[in-house]
Amino acid sequence: MNSTYTYDKNFQLGNIDNKVWSSFTEHLGRSIYGGIYDPNKSFSDNNGFRKDVKKAVKDLNLGVIRYPGGNFVSNYNWKDGIGPKENRKKTMEFAWSSIETNQFGIDDFCRWAEEVGVEPMIAVNLGTGSIRSAAELVEYCNHDHGTYWSDLRIKNGHRQPYNVKYWCLGNEMEGDWQAGHMSAQQYADKAREAAKMMKWVDKSIKLVACGSSYEMLPTYLEWDKTIMKELYPYVDYISTHNYNMNSGQGTLNFLSSWKQLDNHLKNTENALDFVKSLRLGKKDDKKDIKICLDEWNVWNFQDIKLDNLNDLAGMTTFELTSAKKWEEHPAILQEKYSLLDALTVGGLGITILNNANYIEIACLAQLLNVIAPITTDESGHLLKQTIYYPFELLSKYGRGTVLEPRVSGDTLSTDYGDLPVIAAATVYDKEKSQLKIFALNMDTSNTANLRLNFNAFDGVTPKKQIILTDDNLKARNTFKEPNKVVPTEINLNTTIDKLSLPKNSWSVIICDVNSIK
Repeated sequence: MNSTYTYDKNFQLGNIDNKVWSSFTEHLGRSIYGGIYDPNKSFSDNNGFRKDVKKAVKDLNLGVIRYPGGNFVSNYNWKDGIGPKENRKKTMEFAWSSIETNQFGIDDFCRWAEEVGVEPMIAVNLGTGSIRSAAELVEYCNHDHGTYWSDLRIKNGHRQPYNVKYWCLGNEMEGDWQAGHMSAQQYADKAREAAKMMKWVDKSIKLVACGSSYEMLPTYLEWDKTIMKELYPYVDYISTHNYNMNSGQGTLNFLSSWKQLDNHLKNTENALDFVKSLRLGKKDDKKDIKICLDEWNVWNFQDIKLDNLNDLAGMTTFELTSAKKWEEHPAILQEKYSLLDALTVGGLGITILNNANYIEIACLAQLLNVIAPITTDESGHLLKQTIYYPFELLSKYGRGTVLEPRVSGDTLSTDYGDLPVIAAATVYDKEKSQLKIFALNMDTSNTANLRLNFNAFDGVTPKKQIILTDDNLKARNTFKEPNKVVPTEINLNTTIDKLSLPKNSWSVIICDVNSIK
């Protein structure tokens, strides 16, 4: 089985923004408590932040981390999570039917984000929250001093403003399960007024409109068109979410779900193009709205009573199998990922690269313990799950300019149509004079051959290949066997038209470039 990808230096999809490799953490399960924050433990620092987690997150070199939700944010009052911890009250958390202790809040998150070297991206509550509260949160975070909320931040221990640049105007507001669920027009009206007030406080901030989340919802895409007619002048991004589930459709269809994400993103791109076309002649008709894919991952719903994603339509609550109602940070949604899941995540990353012309922010959801690449236990151990590795390699090597491919060769028949046996994306790193090829072999029985043709590049020499593979697609990393599925690196002594990819594999191939014609 063969796939041939042909590239030309002059045909470029777009530059990769550093925020494309980002993540998300929510007050859900053990994502915050026991993940980021575990006070009075030998493995945590003086602020209660787990030191092992800080190191693992730094290693990922993330752009932004989205916080505090997620479904959580639509019934969250940020004012409950500031000030002396002994004075913070416990509250009912309705999204996930648990108790929120409020021992970790906006100051704690911004302090932690600074320590791990990422920018915070903060979601405001546009469900049960008010537009005034959203503006006050911007004031608390970004205004220097001399007002009630900025002076309270100083009193709470942070003299300098946090200068949070990226703000999400709510979360999944078109979903019935969301607290404060609204129609598209209701959301557009509220988000517009919130955006105005938030930018009155700080005109430099960048805003993310809450776009269509999932394809099975009856308002899909019409929601985007409706809200963007109102919000186009006020926002910089539109969000969308995408989870892929291995729900009995077969291994090949699950591996090829990168194509589902590709279709999903192009639908959002088309909706944006449509709304922009309506603004011809207006003062902002040259403005481009970018996509913020602020939740994406493989999510097999191992802990939710849900047969497939279509069941989300009309759902108003989630029923969990591993926790009773009203527990404090219960260990829920702690997915255990296999090699197959990791290969699929790698394929989704390839799609993100191949849509770099529209995507500026993409957040793997989530970062810690909850549907996450990193898992911790109560004893101070940290596990890198299988999906950690493709994400880490994408973040490390997926920097530069994505080239537009022309693809030929053998195909596989899938639910998404006939697809090339190898899914690939190629990044040109001008600073390092390197080409970096990300490739998924979707043939689970045979080695596949990847042939690369590069026009306008001279002396392209493959130097090394980093491979994630195993004979067993069900193989997982565990605390007892943490290195069951890890990448291996080999030096290459071949040409670019004779690269081989083992079955069950996802690879990064690094090539040196002598010169450009």
